[in-house]
Amino acid sequence: QVRPVESGGGAVQAGGSLRLSCAVSGADDLSFCMGWFRQAPEKEREAVALLGDPDKVDYADSVKGRFTISKDGAKNTLSLQMNSLIPEDTAMYYCAVAIGGTYCQLQRPIQSFLYWGQGAQVTVSS
Repeated sequence: QVRPVESGGGAVQAGGSLRLSCAVSGADDLSFCMGWFRQAPEKEREAVALLGDPDKVDYADSVKGRFTISKDGAKNTLSLQMNSLIPEDTAMYYCAVAIGGTYCQLQRPIQSFLYWGQGAQVTVSS
């Protein structure tokens, strides 16, 4: 059973930085696509950054150059470094995991991500 657990959400001023972490258990024997999604009020959930197996990354255009996704060597901790935050980044951020790390692009259907964390709120003020 795969269990992602997020931490590190909070409120920051525009231009500030925040780092999210996701501890993933129960995934040592499989290849996974791991990523961060976000959902703002009245908006659809969207993929922000994905990291495949091997270490291939894909970012939404809205966060390229500002966000960095990474994982540790054991593939059990996923992080999202968020720099130059803007109010439009305000959302609930979710860590999610899909089986099959070679197909890990923004176009991958969201329904293929079967394991989700509880969410971490990120609020950016002007």
